Amino acid sequence: MQHVAVDPEVPAEVADLFRRNGSLLSRIRAGWTPEPRIDAPGLPVRALQVGGAIVSLLLLAGALRADDGRILVFVPALLLFVVFTGHLVAREGPLESEDTEQEVYRNARWYEDRYLLPEDFDAPAEKLRERTRKAVEYVLRSQVNASGLLDDARNSVMLPAQEWEIARLLAKLSALRDEHGRFGHDARTPEVAAAMAPLERALAASEAAVVARVEALERYAGHVAEAERAFRAHQQVELLRSRLPRYEELLAETGADALAVPEIDHLAQDAGRLERALRESVRSAHEAFRYLDGPSTEGDK
Repeated sequence: MQHVAVDPEVPAEVADLFRRNGSLLSRIRAGWTPEPRIDAPGLPVRALQVGGAIVSLLLLAGALRADDGRILVFVPALLLFVVFTGHLVAREGPLESEDTEQEVYRNARWYEDRYLLPEDFDAPAEKLRERTRKAVEYVLRSQVNASGLLDDARNSVMLPAQEWEIARLLAKLSALRDEHGRFGHDARTPEVAAAMAPLERALAASEAAVVARVEALERYAGHVAEAERAFRAHQQVELLRSRLPRYEELLAETGADALAVPEIDHLAQDAGRLERALRESVRSAHEAFRYLDGPSTEGDK
């Protein structure tokens, strides 16, 4: 599934709006503009509708109180009431739709360079972007991150920033590859091919650098996955250890405790090993995080 990429510095509500309306953003970029809403002269549309409904109710009440011509007055009053009420209900949906279109259009213009659409990426770039998204999503949704065993605060800031930077670079790379491919196809002579060779090497080197970033994220997610498995196993073994007294009591009452002592000791040893494995996994994840963070880590010291 393709996603709209949004700069993490864009407000969250605007970012959610963009992600829900990717096709509308594509139309806006292609030149589409929403039609301006036409309200009644001097009065908002809603006020006019509500006023019409009130007038209809008053006419209906007058018809019910009339002595002469009750039927003749009641029928048009009822029709008028139905027309205004139906108009009020019918206008509700389109108004909300128009409001959304206006909001998306306004924010798309304001944050014009702060989002990227699926069509900004060629197939290889889209695959790298998807790998990036999965790695970031796994880390941020992991139990070890939610439990504070990792640097969850920095993860929540740094990882979306990394994802956006990778997407931004992939979009530029896709555009240059497309331009390069079209130029080479139209003018492929030996001289042009020789002139284009350094550009092709530059594209390849840039792609390799972005791939290295993606792989660093995936390595970090792999370390987090190891920590996640150790964390879950540790939780399960700790749960078993909490139930040991009941088993020990049963074994003592049945006179079988001497036979079970080695097995209980093994369980305690397993819990200790898992705790050490969890600490080691978390330490490895922290090391991978520092590598991923790169030069900025040194700047923080």
